[in-house]
Amino acid sequence: MFRREVKQLDSLVYQYLRVMGLETPLLQKRLIMSWEKVAGEVVFKYTRQIFISNQTLMVKIDNSALKAELSMMRSEYVRKLNDCVGARVIADIRFF
Repeated sequence: MFRREVKQLDSLVYQYLRVMGLETPLLQKRLIMSWEKVAGEVVFKYTRQIFISNQTLMVKIDNSALKAELSMMRSEYVRKLNDCVGARVIADIRFF
């Protein structure tokens, strides 16, 4: 009899996603979906558009005072969002 290498299903799925080039888009989508939880309901209420470009999370905020406040806390948001996803997906956040 011979032995087979037994692997967990989740590791096989992640390996397949990595090989197919889908791991990064999946992590980016998870990070964008985490914005409401990390930023909170009040900030999310003023969020109009959110996307990732060149490892920078671009967030359109309607309120200029809130935009200035969030800009001062952006390194904290970068850390929280990356921790929420479990990988370093973004390096910076820009509020526009």
